[in-house]
Amino acid sequence: MPETSSLIARLREEGLAAIAAARNESDLLDAKGRFFGKKGAVSGILKGVAGLPVEERKAVGERANRVRGELESAFDSRLAEIREKERVAREGRDRLDVTLPGRGPIPGHRHPVSQTMSDIISVFRRLGFSVQGGPDVEKDYYNFEALNFPPEHPARDMQDTFYVESAGGDLVLRTHTSPIQIRTMERMKPPVRIIAPGTVYRSDSDITHSPMFHQVEGLAVDRNITMADLKGLLTEFCRMTFGPGKPLRFRPSYFPFTEPSAEVDIQCVICGGSGCRVCKESGWLEILGAGMVDPSVFGFVGYDAEEYTGFAFGMGVERIAMLRHGISDIRLFFDNDIRFLSQF
Repeated sequence: MPETSSLIARLREEGLAAIAAARNESDLLDAKGRFFGKKGAVSGILKGVAGLPVEERKAVGERANRVRGELESAFDSRLAEIREKERVAREGRDRLDVTLPGRGPIPGHRHPVSQTMSDIISVFRRLGFSVQGGPDVEKDYYNFEALNFPPEHPARDMQDTFYVESAGGDLVLRTHTSPIQIRTMERMKPPVRIIAPGTVYRSDSDITHSPMFHQVEGLAVDRNITMADLKGLLTEFCRMTFGPGKPLRFRPSYFPFTEPSAEVDIQCVICGGSGCRVCKESGWLEILGAGMVDPSVFGFVGYDAEEYTGFAFGMGVERIAMLRHGISDIRLFFDNDIRFLSQF
């Protein structure tokens, strides 16, 4: 009996010391297993009570149970302390600093193509032009025939188009905003001075072309309008858009709805005129087409070609944006990459 009591007392002291010394939950569970767990030393004594003399069983059992209770109480208390300490440490690491500013939404801004479109419209408004609009899905008559593109005309091959199924089979996604010019002249008498901005569609895709892009076209009709007026207007437009001193050239060209016609080029802003893949090694980039309105077009809208003359021009908005910002691939405008768009 004295030997058993001494063993129980020693286990009590050792168990309490191990519990107090535990630095984490794993150490604490290890102490429990060694001293009062199912296979611990105190549990072993309780299992052996049945083999003791009858007069010793009660005293040894009571003392062993009392020690186990003390160890369990000390275990629970130390476990609560360790978990609280870990919680405080964790919250210290992960705590939200409410004094920091919140993560608000990133401010947006206009797409570079939309901004360029707005700037072009603004320039021509200052030069005395009004803005007109029209449908994206257009009749073949307005998109081609009234612009001197008769059926089977080879010039139609230059504008591969997206046709829309319809009863008459004559609907097409407009390939230019020129139909707006025809619709405007049908309802207005000269003088006419308009621009026609909008989306257009062609079966074309590479680093400088897109199946869907934006155009701004212009039309002026009045008495005594000449090619000199057209050249002066476009020169002023380029000066206001790209700044003074940017080289410009007019090249003879062909359009079914203008005669004479010209392509207007600006020195390549990517290579500075030395030649690159964007300008196809020419040092120049075409920015718009223009010319004097063909008298046959006036015939479709009832204008007297002997009394009135006019000029028309058209430009791709993406092309202007590429030149203004030094962008070499038109497809970047349509990728929706925030890293690219955030630069503007």
